[in-house]
Amino acid sequence: MDFSYSVLIPLIPLFAFLIIGLGGNKLKALASGLLGTTGLGVSFILSLYTAYQYFFVFGKSAEGVYQKIVAFDMVWLRFTETLHINMGVLLDPISVMMLVVVTTVSFMVHIYSMGYMKGEVGFERFFAFLSLFSFSMLGLVLATNIFQMYMFWELVGVSSFLLIGFYYQKPSAVAASKKAFIVTRFADLGFLIGILLYSYSTGTFDFGLLTNVDGELIRKGTEAGFLGLSMLTWSLILVFMGGAGKSAMFPLHIWLPDAMEGPTPVSALIHAATMVVAGVYLVARLFPVYALSSPDALEVVAYIGAFSSLFAAIIACTQFDIKRVLAFSTMSQIGYMMLALGVSGYGEHGIGYMASMFHLFTHAMFKALLFLAAGAIIHAVHTNDLREMGGLRKYMPITHITFFVALMAIAGIPPFSGFFSKDEILVAAFEHNKIIFFSSMLVAGLTAFYMSRLYFSIFWGKNTHYHHTPHETSPVMYIPLIFLALVTVFAGFIPFGELVTSDGKALHLHIHWNIAIPAVLVALTGIGVATALYMKESKTPDKVVASLGGVYKTILNKFYFDEIYMFVTKKIIFNLISKPIAWFDRHIVDGTMDGIGWVTTTSSEKMKNFQSGQLQQYAIVFISGVIALVLIFSYFSTN
Repeated sequence: MDFSYSVLIPLIPLFAFLIIGLGGNKLKALASGLLGTTGLGVSFILSLYTAYQYFFVFGKSAEGVYQKIVAFDMVWLRFTETLHINMGVLLDPISVMMLVVVTTVSFMVHIYSMGYMKGEVGFERFFAFLSLFSFSMLGLVLATNIFQMYMFWELVGVSSFLLIGFYYQKPSAVAASKKAFIVTRFADLGFLIGILLYSYSTGTFDFGLLTNVDGELIRKGTEAGFLGLSMLTWSLILVFMGGAGKSAMFPLHIWLPDAMEGPTPVSALIHAATMVVAGVYLVARLFPVYALSSPDALEVVAYIGAFSSLFAAIIACTQFDIKRVLAFSTMSQIGYMMLALGVSGYGEHGIGYMASMFHLFTHAMFKALLFLAAGAIIHAVHTNDLREMGGLRKYMPITHITFFVALMAIAGIPPFSGFFSKDEILVAAFEHNKIIFFSSMLVAGLTAFYMSRLYFSIFWGKNTHYHHTPHETSPVMYIPLIFLALVTVFAGFIPFGELVTSDGKALHLHIHWNIAIPAVLVALTGIGVATALYMKESKTPDKVVASLGGVYKTILNKFYFDEIYMFVTKKIIFNLISKPIAWFDRHIVDGTMDGIGWVTTTSSEKMKNFQSGQLQQYAIVFISGVIALVLIFSYFSTN
């Protein structure tokens, strides 16, 4: 089977971006939207066709193992025989799975945006940026080597910057886009250094060579050591730093809530299903190297993922902005995926790897559904604040039902898809690390609680008197909701363990009832508590808040991490580091240069009098010079 056509999957959105972007005002708004949406539709169909051909027809080798297929490859820069930067398309289980995830969510967001962004100033610009992001993300997941991934990684960051700051007239949106860009740049510096150490220790950028567990490259990278860790381990920790920044893991999480300043379809596309999972995909792509050479690096991944998951879930319980609740929920669920990779082994012990990818797939669908439903709600009531919502189930029945489906999925209630993927994560954690397992069980209860709080506050609770009677969205907005809800219902029944595993060999899975039943009971407890507190208007939540006092205020203010960062930035970095450097630059460096310029200017002013053009002056100088030379010569000759 020739998969060379797959190069069109990322190129079609690129062409759409160029046409829409260069077309400017010559293209009507509707034409721009249709062009971008049609392009993603074609990429979506090609991705589904590729997935079918790869998983069910041509992807397996004679030994029954899913193989890596390089569908397109060209050398861009060559340094040595093995160290070169290529541009290509790599098809394997996780890249094909990510093709389906990215194009599905992006296509639904494009359709939804045709209604949500209708009448907005910059409609054409919005669809151009969406196409650019889709191209960047598809190029990232199809990369054949880590440097190609890094280039598209940075392009994804640029696309995110443009989309978060789409409403550039709003200072908060501009600040949020800069915050996301700057925080992820610090993380990406670690990623770049990690790549350089990585290529130095292994001699290659190529994923095929690096993840070949039978080769010498992994063992070569484990030879040198620093502070008890091999060079390869240090490089993988630094690479994970880049992934932690892009996936908003603690302590690089501060940009994600502010990124909700972008249009809601952007939140669904970038900060729910695609860009924020890039870090998870990065670790999964290099997982054989992590698992076989760097257990210490995997420990870092596991504990940071577990802590981030719990940390974000606690904060989500207190937030009132509907999009920020979902943002912290995303951070928590990404932490789930990270910890699953961290507690995973390789091969037949790779249940955590499979569970992480499974949860990535299911979470992409139901979290995109949650964000798009939130957009429909905001579109109807013109506010993000939960305290100004209530009773919307009567006005928005389709949004209500689809939101409820997503709630059941993220809470892990069977038979919705989130139950199956979360169960496998808990199984992997139980087998490898009991501390992380109990933390994950607590997160499961908190997730069910804060999502139910969100649901009841919006659709039940008090009967709010709205300025305008809310109504259901147009078909162009609720059709994507219905589609994603159907995927959310049935995605859990996909035999994922037979398709995506750490070594390409099938894992035959079954439900572990000894873990699944307690997990469901914990989730039902969280739903039950939220039902008691928020289903009907009550003073009890206020009493609970008052009883918690300063603890609640600390959590509500996100443990003051933004304030801590601002203190460190302004009081320490700016005052103690930047100001002295600026003084040195202004007074020493600039002063030295200014002094050289002053000496040069003053000297030239004095010297230019010798070039007056007056013959008498030249004669006097000439005669004076001759007399001086004669006197000097006479003096030395007599002595």
